[in-house]
Amino acid sequence: MRIKKVYNNNVALTEDRNRTEMVVMGKGLAFQKKNGDKIDVDKIEKTFTIPSEGFASKLAELLDEIPYEIMVLSKDIVDLAAGRLSTELNDSLYLSLSDHIQFALTRQKDGILIKNALLWEVQKFYKDEYQVACEALDMIEVKTGVRLPEAEAASIALHLFNARQDSSGMEETIKMTTIVMDIINIVKYHYGIEFDEASMNYSRFVTHIRYFAYRILRDELSDEENNQLYEQVKMQYPDAYECTKKVQRYLNSEYQMGMTKDELAYFMIHIHRVTSRVKN
Repeated sequence: MRIKKVYNNNVALTEDRNRTEMVVMGKGLAFQKKNGDKIDVDKIEKTFTIPSEGFASKLAELLDEIPYEIMVLSKDIVDLAAGRLSTELNDSLYLSLSDHIQFALTRQKDGILIKNALLWEVQKFYKDEYQVACEALDMIEVKTGVRLPEAEAASIALHLFNARQDSSGMEETIKMTTIVMDIINIVKYHYGIEFDEASMNYSRFVTHIRYFAYRILRDELSDEENNQLYEQVKMQYPDAYECTKKVQRYLNSEYQMGMTKDELAYFMIHIHRVTSRVKN
């Protein structure tokens, strides 16, 4: 493995015999090294594959601003998340997470506290990611001596969710979370009930809404018009129908998106099921 480019004393871009590029990190592994020199593999602590053409250049930019220790810490958090979430994470997470952690530490040092408006929603809807993020706060504290506020766990959790290989962008993730929360509140206030958030019934309902919100934002809603099913469900579950109409008005007002009769029918069924079980 030979050096292709030295970023600093601790980080270098390398190339193996198969001409595969990889960023390697380790204390002093590139000290007094130049392009073409061999890397001492015993000094390698972390490795990054090159997922895209711009990855290496973006990493180089961050290395001018972010301490090596934070980069290593971020890699450890990403490795923890990949194992706990049992999923592949985009390599770009190393960059975005390192940048976020360093910025959060700087803000904490300067006494600038920022609330995360989605803290409660993230705790409820992205429980696995949030749990990993809470452990990340512990890891950050051990490494830096700084305890970041709970709001940062929500931010890190969103970064983790966003980095899933099958996920959408951060902006879409936040929009989806907002839609889910708003729809749940519409149902709660319409029926005057509180959900048992630990129940499987509630979990199924949230999963349905999350998938529904995902399809809304990607314009993948059903184009079917099942009038017979719609009329049948409308007559059978009149309260769920009125609630669904409120959801429809909300989506039309906030996102200029409608619902087909097919979507309306299935939404009524889901609302009736979750609310009737709560009442019972």
